Amino acid sequence: MRLFIAIQLNEEMQNLLGDIQENYRRMAVRGNYTPPENLHLTLAFIGEYDSPEEVLDALEVVSFQPFRISLDRTGCFGDLHWAGIADSPQLENLVKQIRHALADAGIPFDKKRFRAHITFLRRATFPRGGKMLLPYIEPASMQVEEIALMCSTRGKHGMIYTKIGAVEARDVL
Repeated sequence: MRLFIAIQLNEEMQNLLGDIQENYRRMAVRGNYTPPENLHLTLAFIGEYDSPEEVLDALEVVSFQPFRISLDRTGCFGDLHWAGIADSPQLENLVKQIRHALADAGIPFDKKRFRAHITFLRRATFPRGGKMLLPYIEPASMQVEEIALMCSTRGKHGMIYTKIGAVEARDVL
């Protein structure tokens, strides 16, 4: 099964990214738009791994307090368009903890440098082969209360992401 660890977005963030997608559509940009329910922030991509229980066990050592993440820009990697997350020491620390926990448990994961972004459009093609300025993004933020272990499967109409389990934030007294 294809696994990844992510922060699922709240409705406000999903709606804001949906508005950005709608702006692209109005400008006749074609591509694979991420459905609202699939929008997420990937913290670690594991890939094919048949023991989600081992991953959840490894994540038990991850400890974090609730914190906020904020959208602050848009950008692209080639034909992949994304919304960026503002710098956050808490987010960076969380990603380090997750990656150390996976490594200590011998669970393979993609070790590419972490770039906090939410993909909202893949394989973008622009009218008449042109490019466009990336849209202004309304500031939005959300409280991170948990991280989720997700499974991705190919469905009839695209990818389906299913939450397998989660690690909740813990308030420190």
